[in-house]
Amino acid sequence: MESASRGKEDVSLPKATMTKIIKEMLPPDVRVAKDAQDLLVECCVEFINLISSESNEICSKEEKRTIAPEHVLRALEILGFGEYIGEVQAAYEQHRFETLDSPKAGGRWGSKEAVPGGMTEEEAIAAQQRMFAEARARMNSSGGVSASSVQQSGSDLD
Repeated sequence: MESASRGKEDVSLPKATMTKIIKEMLPPDVRVAKDAQDLLVECCVEFINLISSESNEICSKEEKRTIAPEHVLRALEILGFGEYIGEVQAAYEQHRFETLDSPKAGGRWGSKEAVPGGMTEEEAIAAQQRMFAEARARMNSSGGVSASSVQQSGSDLD
């Protein structure tokens, strides 16, 4: 098996994250031995290697260079994890929804309508301009930069 040939230090998952996931799945009065946690982490790494390898094979057979979500779902089916596909698809859809709704992904800024808990593009620009003005005022009051150079650089941003 390919993954067995890799060194243990080649690939791992963040222990703190894994510990948190493990503890969230168990009742509060249940403890997990460190060896058992390590074993669970190794199992997760092996599972990821297995799914990735099968997904890559499916992708290669289709003469594609990028593994897509449908390749991963097909790999789950082929490897005998078909009963989890519904749950995996739901988790993927939730991830996509959260990613598209995040400012980093551009979801909240692309719409002219307000998003619950978010801002319109116009509101974001107004907030940014207010922050620039506050920063200019702080800079001017500290005497670090002349008022004319700050106003000039501020007008360049408009």
